[in-house]
Amino acid sequence: MFTGIIEGVGTIAAVEPRGGDARLRVATGTLDVDDVRLGESIAVNGVCLTVVAFDSASFDADASTETLALTTLGALAPGARVNLERAMRPTDRLGGHLVSGHVDGVGTVASVHDDARAQRWRFAAPVPLLRYIAKKGSICVDGVSLTVNEVDAEGFEVALVPHTVANTAFGSTRVGDPVNLEIDLVARYVERLLTGERA
Repeated sequence: MFTGIIEGVGTIAAVEPRGGDARLRVATGTLDVDDVRLGESIAVNGVCLTVVAFDSASFDADASTETLALTTLGALAPGARVNLERAMRPTDRLGGHLVSGHVDGVGTVASVHDDARAQRWRFAAPVPLLRYIAKKGSICVDGVSLTVNEVDAEGFEVALVPHTVANTAFGSTRVGDPVNLEIDLVARYVERLLTGERA
């Protein structure tokens, strides 16, 4: 589990195709990895990946065919900046919201404009996901826990404060870029409870 509070920004150092899937090498950049362990989970742009090798400046993780097909990871080229978060510990403060690292779909940056010192970002989202996105609810975009300001039939809007823009990969994200979306876990389980055996 993760919180959606980004701990560092790294870059994709290499992508090695391996029989249909891929092994990613991620340069850890500003992420503190002094005590990283083999087999631990690190979220890369909101995608939970397992560390299979590491050194003082990078880690390797395998991305399955499903991960490559359903997230933006398969399209990232070496040099792309990525948001990084290590798995939360039971003693951590939950500064964002509960995030599983299991991406529900890919959206697109529709627009960005200044709003005083903050920025308003609008994202187009897949129609099947919009039913789970609520005004003033939580959404995870490329691993970042954000509060939904507005939602309509085509997408949703959030506000990014200067700290978020400066300390995440959003600083290099542009209009038209794809982003990973994870809906709030609560919405997913509420639907399951309401539909019961029909799901």
